Amino acid sequence: MKLSRNVSITLLIIFNIAIDQVSKVLVRANFEYLEIKQLIGEKFLMQYVENKGAFLGMGSDMNDTLRLVLLLILPTLVLGYLIYYIIVNKTLDKLSTIALSCIAGGGIANVFDRFAFGKVTDFFHINLGGIFKTGIFNVADMSVTFGMIVLIYTWFISSRRKQTS
Repeated sequence: MKLSRNVSITLLIIFNIAIDQVSKVLVRANFEYLEIKQLIGEKFLMQYVENKGAFLGMGSDMNDTLRLVLLLILPTLVLGYLIYYIIVNKTLDKLSTIALSCIAGGGIANVFDRFAFGKVTDFFHINLGGIFKTGIFNVADMSVTFGMIVLIYTWFISSRRKQTS
């Protein structure tokens, strides 16, 4: 059975929201605030933190009104338009549709946290020494990052095809 395009988009967005929210519920239930647990030695850690700001805590020190506008209202409007764009634009290739749906799902999941709790739960941290180190992030952040990487890849492939034709 083949699902319709809109049902597939909706399910992918819901899946991204659900996996993020389930992971956050599990972290909040099984970690003390700021508690650190090793997943793979010192390289992959979990630490329960709450982030009032955006990516890597940016904007945490903004006043409440500005934070409301920039981290709740504006993202809600942008995400609403993104979902509209994904559904209406039937010319999007499959990979771009998947990428944009992951971005929408991850974005909605973090906006939901801000709406429901006033902050976002983060808990993953990667430290590969001098090679690669992240801030603390969550599954929604991974969805958005994955979507952006796939989107950049599809745009790159698309532009290369146009150049060779």
